[in-house]
Amino acid sequence: MREHMASENEGRFDDTLATFTHPRYELIGTGQVYNGTDEVKEYYARSRAVFPDQRNEVRSLLSAHDTVVVEFDLLGTHLGSLSGEEPTGKSFRCPMVALFEFESDGDGIVCERVYFDSETIYGQLRAPD
Repeated sequence: MREHMASENEGRFDDTLATFTHPRYELIGTGQVYNGTDEVKEYYARSRAVFPDQRNEVRSLLSAHDTVVVEFDLLGTHLGSLSGEEPTGKSFRCPMVALFEFESDGDGIVCERVYFDSETIYGQLRAPD
């Protein structure tokens, strides 16, 4: 888990992908699903184009049978366009919880399901100076 989170922060996405048996992200706050290596690579590229300094700060980890729960803050600065809008140059911090589902043998991640309130991010990006 720590390698997964650290490699995302450091932009070592091949290493991040190697933590998966089957790459899959489910972003509950926006309803987006990225399934398979190509879609996940596209997600990494798109999200880092909008927030080049996107990173996580882990608060806690909890391990269950075939799931790891990670509480973290996601941070980033809006320097690219997500859907045609002008970048604001503003930063955000958003508390999140991710459930990492593992194969029953525990070898690799099969899904990262991330729970967050998207308005927490968008509200900070739209806030007046």
